[in-house]
Amino acid sequence: MSTWQIILLCVIVAVIAAVIATLRTRRRDIKKVAYMMDAMEDGELNFRFQDRNKFNRTLNRIRTIFEKQRQAHEQDSWTKLIRVLTHEIMNTVSPIASLSDYLSKSIEEDDYRKEDIRTGLDTISDSSRNLIKFVETYRQLSGVAKPVRHAIDLQELMDKVISLDSEYAASCGATCLYRPEEDDLMIYADEGQISQILINLIKNALQAGARHIDISARMGEEDETIILVANDGEAIPVSAQEQIFVPFYTTKQEGSGIGLSLARQIMRQHNGTIDLVRSDAERTVFQLVFR
Repeated sequence: MSTWQIILLCVIVAVIAAVIATLRTRRRDIKKVAYMMDAMEDGELNFRFQDRNKFNRTLNRIRTIFEKQRQAHEQDSWTKLIRVLTHEIMNTVSPIASLSDYLSKSIEEDDYRKEDIRTGLDTISDSSRNLIKFVETYRQLSGVAKPVRHAIDLQELMDKVISLDSEYAASCGATCLYRPEEDDLMIYADEGQISQILINLIKNALQAGARHIDISARMGEEDETIILVANDGEAIPVSAQEQIFVPFYTTKQEGSGIGLSLARQIMRQHNGTIDLVRSDAERTVFQLVFR
């Protein structure tokens, strides 16, 4: 074998070795990315790769960025929740304290009237019951049951939900239709909890003056099931669109403010999401994604 043949053979061996090493490294890197994505989908960001190479350092930097964003989001959510809780409790407790002081002073006067005392006590009693109801609502929000999931045919689920809301929709002069973009769509979920979300979305639409509620469903690019609930009712104000999923936030006088926040908790427990994707003069659209 000549010298140039030996050199050529060495070059070929070196190239093959480099390709094999590159493929092995790439395979390990793909596994790392897959592991990181699974961990992030589960909300677990307590992993860290050894800083042995640039790729690992890049993955660690991405993890740190997501961790900071999550912490900032959680802090913002807690701030909003505390602000709403404080507002609601103060609105109830302040009149009780003021009225109690007034009644205490009235009893010390000779010409106090029993009717005024009774009226004041009734007001205090009503306010106290409202505060208890508020606390019970918070307990309901914080105690969402773990979903019991099974395969659900979307057509059958929508038929049930629309049937339950049909009388209310008719009384509002509205129609509610389900039109899937594909046949035989299914989700793996807790039927009762998902029904609760859909019923609440339909009810909200009717209360917003909707005359047409259109529900559609399709498969996404990553095999997720996407449900869109659209209506032509009054648009959600831009200032409120970022607040509607905050517990106890409501734009309705008699609303509890937990419907959408409860829906988001349920969807999170299903490893899914619910978002407002559009709200303008023409349509308001909520999107549910099941992965």
